[in-house]
Amino acid sequence: MKIALFTETFLPKVDGIVTRLTKTVEHLVRAGDEVLLFCPEGAPSLYMGARVIGVPALPLPLYPELKLALPRPAVAEALEVFQPDVVHVVNPAVLGLGGIWMARTRQIPLVASYHTHLPKYLEHYGMGVLEPLLWELLKAAHNQAVLNLCTSSVMVEELSQRGIQHTALWQRGVDTEMFRPELRSDAMRRRLMGRHPDSDSLLLYVGRLSAEKQIERIRPVLDALPQARLALVGDGPHRAQLEKVFEGTATTFVGYLGGEELAGAFASADAFLFPSSTETLGLVLLEAMAAGCPVVGANRGGIPDIVTDGVNGCLYDPDDDASLTAATLRLLASPERREQLRLAARHEAERWGWAGATAQLRRFYRDVAGAGLQLAA
Repeated sequence: MKIALFTETFLPKVDGIVTRLTKTVEHLVRAGDEVLLFCPEGAPSLYMGARVIGVPALPLPLYPELKLALPRPAVAEALEVFQPDVVHVVNPAVLGLGGIWMARTRQIPLVASYHTHLPKYLEHYGMGVLEPLLWELLKAAHNQAVLNLCTSSVMVEELSQRGIQHTALWQRGVDTEMFRPELRSDAMRRRLMGRHPDSDSLLLYVGRLSAEKQIERIRPVLDALPQARLALVGDGPHRAQLEKVFEGTATTFVGYLGGEELAGAFASADAFLFPSSTETLGLVLLEAMAAGCPVVGANRGGIPDIVTDGVNGCLYDPDDDASLTAATLRLLASPERREQLRLAARHEAERWGWAGATAQLRRFYRDVAGAGLQLAA
């Protein structure tokens, strides 16, 4: 098949959406599909055999890592030459809206997918009053598609309740060859602890340092566990504020890690804490689990699809200020308990490969191409 992808975020940015896209492109091309990808400028012109067309973009003021790329005639011309069987728009915003319009006006079957819970982000930026309006805009965009894919069962249900039609679950995936327990090392533990003395309670957060990730929730955990050490891997606009929040604690701001260094960080920590309650899936949790790192995540959004409380990790209640600390204490209660969770976490991750997730996506594409626009009419 010939597949045109429109995405508001791609390389060199690194996050869960980009990880899913790069793995999807790799497996689509490996399966014999032709892929053309439109994204904000800055990405390589060729990725794993797929042609990539960068579109000039401006950073979003409140979220500078997200760039708004305005569709232009060159995009329409490239799409016309490519003649795709399916257009897939990822998180439609500006470039994605152009992709929707081009697909609809050319009667190309359209798939959209929902990865970022933007309406819930608004409250963390003091704009919660705009949430109903944003839902209406999202509904108008997504209901142009023949099929709307979500990455967790909770999001399938929520989008359906919000009036977004033709929803389906796009199964999760993780690279269990990259993220593996064998990468645990003393050298990485020392790096994560920085200038702080060694401890058998090394806590880890990996992700964007931004307001919606609610990282400051970890501070009471450190107050309750004075022997614990915390490593924050990643960067973002909230870093300066977080440096003030964690001042005086045994916290190391590590910065970005990637590849085997990132996998080694997961494998070398004693617990992965992910306080965010706005996740549509939480791919980073699955990467931690694949690396054999026991996890604590919010009992909200897509995370309960991954974490079964007390079986392969621990869940906390984001509405209870003491719950994250209690869940972390429960996870660290004994080495034996931690080992059970670690093994169960790895076992869960091994169920979800990118090849299987992409094979499911290809079936969706074939069904949509066969159905044409009849569902969206």
